[in-house]
Amino acid sequence: MRRVDNGMPAAELTDVVWHKSRYSNPEGNCVELALLPDGRVAVRDSRHLEGPALVCTGAEISAFVRGVKDGDFDGQLPGR
Repeated sequence: MRRVDNGMPAAELTDVVWHKSRYSNPEGNCVELALLPDGRVAVRDSRHLEGPALVCTGAEISAFVRGVKDGDFDGQLPGR
C-alpha cells in the first residue's frame, strides 16, 4: 500500500476491508471504517466511496466512540 494520508481518495485504499455499522439506514447514510496495516483507522462516507478518507489513530477512534457512548455529543447532532 502506498503512503496513507488524511484526505486521500478512499478508493486508493485497496488493501483494506471496509466495515459499515449494522445501524446504517437503507439509504446508505453511514460511515465505514477500515483497519490499516499500520494500526490506524480510515473512515469514509458510504455514499461517496471515491471521496476522501479521514485517517485516525486507534486511540483517537476509541476516544470518539467512548465520547459518543457517554453522551458527549448529545444535542449536537440533528435528530438526537
